[in-house]
Amino acid sequence: MSDPIAFTEAQRCVLVHVLDDIIPASADGRLPAAGQLGAADYLDRSLGALPELKAMIAQGIDALDALARRRDPRGLDGLSADERTAVLAEHAGSEHSFPPILIMHTFAGYYQDPRILAVLGMAPRPPHPEGYEMDPGDLSLLEPVRRRGKLYREC
Repeated sequence: MSDPIAFTEAQRCVLVHVLDDIIPASADGRLPAAGQLGAADYLDRSLGALPELKAMIAQGIDALDALARRRDPRGLDGLSADERTAVLAEHAGSEHSFPPILIMHTFAGYYQDPRILAVLGMAPRPPHPEGYEMDPGDLSLLEPVRRRGKLYREC
């Protein structure tokens, strides 16, 4: 089934700037910014299951692009970092601002990327079924819960 609301190439270019603003590159250069990593691909795929949300984000991208093009015909690409920040701030205060869930989807795509997991010292694989090694915990901390006894009724 094809995605009826796939982001256009122009929207993807704007989205890269937005994602780079949500998760910028680390100061030491080890971690790339979200847009440069390719998180727009993840968003395009994952938001396909949420067409209303994807349409809202697409409208926000178009509104942001229009704001940027009022300052420079090349859009966000033609603006300095300070100008981009000002345009993003102006957009955030508008009726077309991005919903906060965009941040959650950005983080989900970014921190599932095998390249990021490898930099963080984690195995670039899903956590299940193998799980992750954990240090043994202090199970004596559960003693007050055990002493309390059962707090539910049998069905």
